[in-house]
Amino acid sequence: MSLAEERLGALAERLRLPDLPVLLPALAEAAAVRELSYADFAELLLAACAEAADARAVETIVRLASFPASKTLESFDFAFQPSINRRQLLELGGCAFVERAENVVLLGPPGVGKTHLAIALGMEAAKRRHSVKFTTAARMVASLTEARNVGSSSRRLAAFANPRLLIIDEVGFLPLNPEGAALLFEVVSRRYEHGSIVLTSNKSFGEWAEIFSGDAVIATAILDRLLHHSTTIAIKGQSYRLKDKRKAGVVTTPAR
Repeated sequence: MSLAEERLGALAERLRLPDLPVLLPALAEAAAVRELSYADFAELLLAACAEAADARAVETIVRLASFPASKTLESFDFAFQPSINRRQLLELGGCAFVERAENVVLLGPPGVGKTHLAIALGMEAAKRRHSVKFTTAARMVASLTEARNVGSSSRRLAAFANPRLLIIDEVGFLPLNPEGAALLFEVVSRRYEHGSIVLTSNKSFGEWAEIFSGDAVIATAILDRLLHHSTTIAIKGQSYRLKDKRKAGVVTTPAR
C-alpha cells in the first residue's frame, strides 16, 4: 500500500466513509474517461459512498429483523389471490403507514399468503431504514414469559415495543392462556400510536375471544387499540402451498 493510499484510508476512517478507498479507483477511472469536473467527480464518489452505506444499513436491519424467509411484493402472485387489491398493497409498500404509526391486519385461512405479504411489507420498511422485528405470537409470548420469570421483562419487552415496525405472525394458530393474552395486550398497548404493527391471523375478529381462552374483555381491549388506526385486508382464496399439488391432481379442490 502506498503512502497516499494509507493517508486516504485514514481520512476515510475519520470521515466514517469506509467504502471510499474501495470505490475510488474505479470511479476515478470512469471520471477520467468521461472528463468529469472535480465537483462532478466528488458528487459521483460521495453518492456511491452513500449508496453503499444505505445498502449496508438495510442489510443490518434485515438481519436483525429475524425474517424467516426473504419475500417481496414483486414476487407475490396477485393473480392467484384476486381478493387482494394489488394497488392497495403496493401503496402500503410505500410505508406511509409506518411513518404514521398505523397498523395493518392480514386475515385469512392458512396458506393464502399472509406471512409472505407481512414479510414483504417488513422488507419495504427495512429498505427505508425503519427498524423491524418479526415474530410469531407464540414465540413472542414465550420469550416475554421467560424474561418475566428471570426478572428481565423490561429489556425483553423493549425488543418488541421499540422497533418502528413489529410483525406478529400467526395470531390465533395457538390459543393463549390469560398470562399470554396479558403479555400480547401489553405489547399492543405500548405500541399504540407510537409504532406500527403488521399482524396476521387465521381468525376473524368475531373469533378472537377464542384465542384468549374465551376472554372477550381482553380480546376487545386488544382489538380496540389495534384497529383504531389500521388497514384490514381479508384474503379469501386457496392455499399457495397446495396449488401445485392441485395442478398435478394430487389434491382436489372441494366442491362449492
